[in-house]
Amino acid sequence: MHPTTSAVTLAVAVFLASAVESVEALTIIVAAGVSRGWRSALEGMAVAIAVLAVLVAALGPALVDLVPIDVLRTVVGTLLLVFGLQWLRKAVLRAVGLKAKHDEDAIFKKHVDALGGTTGGVAARTGRDPAGFAVAFKGTFLEGLEVVIIVLGLGGGDHQLALAGAAAGAAIVVVAGVGLVVARQLASVPENTMKTVVGLMLVSFGTFWAGEGLGVRWPGSDVAILVLVGVYGVVTLALMQLLRGASRPAREAASA
Repeated sequence: MHPTTSAVTLAVAVFLASAVESVEALTIIVAAGVSRGWRSALEGMAVAIAVLAVLVAALGPALVDLVPIDVLRTVVGTLLLVFGLQWLRKAVLRAVGLKAKHDEDAIFKKHVDALGGTTGGVAARTGRDPAGFAVAFKGTFLEGLEVVIIVLGLGGGDHQLALAGAAAGAAIVVVAGVGLVVARQLASVPENTMKTVVGLMLVSFGTFWAGEGLGVRWPGSDVAILVLVGVYGVVTLALMQLLRGASRPAREAASA
């Protein structure tokens, strides 16, 4: 694979993964803003982003400069493999109906209800609200932490932290821009499909880098990543078909 193609593949994987996490964070922030006041929600979001930026600034150079590349690729590859398999497992279960699909509107309503607000309009609060701040901070930090892991993992494993960081930043800007326009209409984002694609990419990069770290010399070098995406994609589709067939009698019996 040409180096440019490899970089594009990495950037797409980081962008999609970051977009998924950003949508989830945005849902929580909007819920906190509507229910408890926008000032506290936006402050919670800003503080969480600042903390995450410090983490990236502290850990990024250490990963690139201090850790041997083979050790880094083995550790990062293993983490990405585990992380990606978790995403794929959920995507497969949702696709075959064994797990409820991710519904951002339902999640939004759940957070609003938990905060004691309503979905009918902006709350009348104008001062600082500790609950709104805490919910927005927690949602932004936890979802953002996954973005940090992906950026450090994919970018650090191939010494392309700047590219991975730029892709993540672009995803956050795009999701934030869309959020300003559509506000709570987040259910239209094809998040379940995106998670399947991202899961395949994470598993493929993880397998490739873990193998390289352990001394595996992949045929075709970086071309092997695309082959791994195809192999894992076929296996994922086969599992979906198998689980659909296995779960069909149970669904028919339940509806009888």
